[in-house]
Amino acid sequence: MTAVTVGNETRQGSRAVARHIRSSAFKAREVLDLVRGKSYAEAREILTLSERRISDTIAKCLDSAVANAEHNDDLDGEELFIAACYADEGPTLKRHRPRARGRATTIRKRTCHITVVLARYTDDELAAIDVRMAAKGTRRRSSAVEARRRRVAASKQRDSNQTEDHDHDHEPNNQTDTETDTDTDTDNLPDTETDTDNLPDTETDTDNLPDTEPDTTTDTDNLPDTEPDTTTDVNADNDEKEA
Repeated sequence: MTAVTVGNETRQGSRAVARHIRSSAFKAREVLDLVRGKSYAEAREILTLSERRISDTIAKCLDSAVANAEHNDDLDGEELFIAACYADEGPTLKRHRPRARGRATTIRKRTCHITVVLARYTDDELAAIDVRMAAKGTRRRSSAVEARRRRVAASKQRDSNQTEDHDHDHEPNNQTDTETDTDTDTDNLPDTETDTDNLPDTETDTDNLPDTEPDTTTDTDNLPDTEPDTTTDVNADNDEKEA
């Protein structure tokens, strides 16, 4: 447990430090100034809505400080606020960039160490916060840690259900227990062969059948003589010419 000095009094609190962050201390301080003195719930919302890239790192450091307070110091996350937060300069990585005339320019890659210190509200301050929230028609916000715990529990439950479904798909099928015996005893089947010797003789005598084939031949001798007479009377033509 960390003793945090707030004003002229010392309070219980906890801290978390993120070291060797690849960002300049100046950029981190601009975001830390926004959350200094805020409650954990308010600071978490500000960091979530911030567009700065360093905000994600500061949010992780803040969550770590709350986790230390709850697990190591038995403090409630809803009763904590950011008592102090600061960024110290870390080691600078020096790189070089080639320039004209064979010269090189130094590139300084800054790093920083971010520290977040949490302290607990007093009972009077908590009562005043509750009265202020009641006047607005709201109540004290639930801890973001509790919301995170619910999300983690739901995620674990989903993973457990998916694992059970996956194992169920790979379970061996007991086909030998449920498989029905479809093989039949062919020896006990009745003899369905028919005795062809006792069947009546169904062959027909084709010799005694009447001749039903139609007679398509025609008697050409009895047909009338329909051939036209193409012979002409030559004598009659000669008589006409002489006349």
